[in-house]
Amino acid sequence: MENFTPVSALIGGVLIGAAATFMLWANGRIAGISGILGGILFPVKSEIVWRILFIAGLLSASLAYMFFSGASLDISVQTTPLLTAVAGLLVGFGTRMGSGCTSGHGICGIARISKRSFLATVVFIGAGVVSVFLLRHILGLGL
Repeated sequence: MENFTPVSALIGGVLIGAAATFMLWANGRIAGISGILGGILFPVKSEIVWRILFIAGLLSASLAYMFFSGASLDISVQTTPLLTAVAGLLVGFGTRMGSGCTSGHGICGIARISKRSFLATVVFIGAGVVSVFLLRHILGLGL
């Protein structure tokens, strides 16, 4: 493992868990990003402000990191725009089909001991494993 960072991973996990807990406690809402974003795209007037603020907070986190650390984010995309678009569409389709995303099911749902979320998490992790195996080992794409 070339990027093994247990301390920052632990801190990140605690922050995600605390944010999800606070969201449920303060708002009575699950911190599932697909549902929050979907509520912006198809808004209910009384819920639009908190949804926009939530997404703005997610987007501004990288800016805050760069500001306070003085470092830039080193992000490189190692695929084609077409493959990225297809992957995004498939993830979006799976999110709609599964009634939630990795944050909704994998973080919040499992914490609430939801059987549906356990199953959804097993399915999306399994689909990821199969996809990587097919792309790398069967099709020979070194993504």
